[in-house]
Amino acid sequence: MNTYKKYCPNVFVAQCEEEYQKGDTIIVETRRGKENEHIVHNYLGQRNGLFYYSITRADGFNNQERAKNKVDKLNGWAASAEKRSEDWIEKSNEGRDFLALGEPIKVGHHSEKKHRALIERNWNRMANAMSEREKAEAYRDRTAYWEEMANKVDLSMPESLEFFKVQLEEATEYHKGLKDGSIERSHSYSLTYAKKRVNELTKKYNTAVKLWGA
Repeated sequence: MNTYKKYCPNVFVAQCEEEYQKGDTIIVETRRGKENEHIVHNYLGQRNGLFYYSITRADGFNNQERAKNKVDKLNGWAASAEKRSEDWIEKSNEGRDFLALGEPIKVGHHSEKKHRALIERNWNRMANAMSEREKAEAYRDRTAYWEEMANKVDLSMPESLEFFKVQLEEATEYHKGLKDGSIERSHSYSLTYAKKRVNELTKKYNTAVKLWGA
């Protein structure tokens, strides 16, 4: 049975009992027993009798697609919460004309119970409306994160190889310019930060080469 194994942040590879070749189509099973069809890319090594390969979904589904789906779901949940909020606000208008008169509750009068019950119902309805509004805002806040993820290239994608190659070249050139003085340093840590970025991108690029290189 082929299963998923986390290789690095955002990247899961296939852990297999058999050997495969680049381009083979295999089935990989999740912990919950769901089976997904994948295409084998690079051989990553062997450990404890198991073989490891970088893979991509045969249907083209990736982290960006997952993020886009999450955005759609959150937007749908937010819209539903907003609709429920509006419905509660509408319901809270029960007896609006009467309450607008500002009539005091007549203690001991036969109308007292109905008057208090109406106010309590509308109060609870407004509380429900505010609760649903808060839910909608929370969904919208989460949507912003997933929208950013939907436009992000990460190591789970074969295109990350070219992406991080370009990023590394630009970062290396910038670091070189700071070092030789052809680029002005904006603060005392400019060179340190530039070097740190080069190191980070070098690591990502080298990982991308292992996962997706020819």
